[in-house]
Amino acid sequence: MGKLTVKEIENAKPKAKPYALSDGDGLHLLIMPDGRKKWEFVYTSPTKFKRRKTSFKYYPDKKLTVARNDARKYRDLILKGIDPIDQKRQKREKEKEKKANKFEKIVKEWLKTRKKELAPRTYEKIEGLFLNFVLPPFKNKSIQDITRKDLSRLIKIKADTSPETASRMYQYLNRLWLYAVNLEYCDRNILADIDRKALIPKRVVINYPKVTDLEILRELVNSIFTYTGHYSVRNLLKFALFIPLRPKNLISLKWSYIDFEKQVLTIPRKEMKLNNPNLPPFQLPLTSAVIEILQDQKLLTGHQSYVFTTSTTEDIPINPETPNRALQRLGFNNADRGRRQRLHSFRGTFRSLAETYTNEHKASEAIKEIALDHRTGNTVRNAYANKAEYLEQLKPLM
Repeated sequence: MGKLTVKEIENAKPKAKPYALSDGDGLHLLIMPDGRKKWEFVYTSPTKFKRRKTSFKYYPDKKLTVARNDARKYRDLILKGIDPIDQKRQKREKEKEKKANKFEKIVKEWLKTRKKELAPRTYEKIEGLFLNFVLPPFKNKSIQDITRKDLSRLIKIKADTSPETASRMYQYLNRLWLYAVNLEYCDRNILADIDRKALIPKRVVINYPKVTDLEILRELVNSIFTYTGHYSVRNLLKFALFIPLRPKNLISLKWSYIDFEKQVLTIPRKEMKLNNPNLPPFQLPLTSAVIEILQDQKLLTGHQSYVFTTSTTEDIPINPETPNRALQRLGFNNADRGRRQRLHSFRGTFRSLAETYTNEHKASEAIKEIALDHRTGNTVRNAYANKAEYLEQLKPLM
């Protein structure tokens, strides 16, 4: 195989200048003046057609047999027309690229951009889903190494326990991969090859249960007004009886949105689900009963920015589940008996009663939809065009 022996290598003494002991076929051992012995391989590049030299580290860390094996592998590459040095450099560059395209790094970078665009609670949910479920199996992988099969398996696992979350996760992953493609972290969006319908069961839409029976509604109203729990919970539920806001807007209601003098609620359009910037801010007239509720609440949280808080020291809105738990404790948790009510259900109760008593308040269909901030086409857009007019039309309805 070669000319060198272990004995010759061991007996080789350093000289004033480096000298080489040849093992044949391009492999030699360079004896350095300081006594170190370095393996080198010299060859003619099959692509550049010139002499090139590379090293195989030092003896005795790399034994003679191992150095010969490395040289043989290099000669095999050369016979195939591959330059070993170029191949080694390309591998290093690929490893460097993989490190730069590490999935964990890209996820955190993408989440950072989403944080600027999303409401805090929405962002927290997405961040939690990625940190607790998406990242762990791919944490040490490059995004380029994650396959369609990997993602399909992940989506299927989540779909088996929570189809709705799996559907949202698919959307988030799709956004993430589009982001990665745009920044050239990967070549293509592999989510495009995943059949979401095949992985995620069709969602059965179940409307929020709501109290509509007048006798049960009377019990609900009385239970809320005599609730002995936290004052913010009681006042929030009282407020929800009058003002049909979505839970997100109820929870995050700020004092700056209330005009006590004009008795008008104004929420910036960007805070609403219907956040079309071409539409005016969401507004509702406030009745004297609502003003009374707010004045009572202001004595307790008026020094804070949020209306409904459970802390006098921390200016953070009430937990969205707290009012729901209060309704459960009040006995409104039985859908079969028409006695299940949740924070979102007050909107359904409002809409049902608005239909039942149309003859009394005379509000048009468009005005009813405006009160709920629903999008129903040109009728609502036209109504939005004249704020003063629709506020007057809303007063008898509210």
